Amino acid sequence: MRDVPLYRLAHSRSGDKGDISNLSLIAWDEECYAVIEAYVTAERVREWFAYRKPDAVTRYVLPRLQAMNFVLDGVLDGGVNDALNLDAHGKSLSFWLLDLPVPVPAALAARLPDVDGDIPPWG
Repeated sequence: MRDVPLYRLAHSRSGDKGDISNLSLIAWDEECYAVIEAYVTAERVREWFAYRKPDAVTRYVLPRLQAMNFVLDGVLDGGVNDALNLDAHGKSLSFWLLDLPVPVPAALAARLPDVDGDIPPWG
């Protein structure tokens, strides 16, 4: 097994409503989704975002889409109208999620794209 950042297995988008951040996580393929489903749990995401002190983290799995959705309550400093931080919408939170280290088999890690310009095997 080898740890790789989550961005090598999936992509993500973020949204917000009030003090709640909504992070989608979409796997590149079925094998990547199996790893994500096993290792990217609500508890692990809560620990990864501990610096934001979430009130709760809920994970919704969407296996037919090879995706999942995380709802993080209380992570936006009160929301857009109340927060004084530079990212009141929490748009950068999806990038932080994608930095989460995930253990993958070495064979899978070898075929995953990286930021050095590799072309993914599906595109």
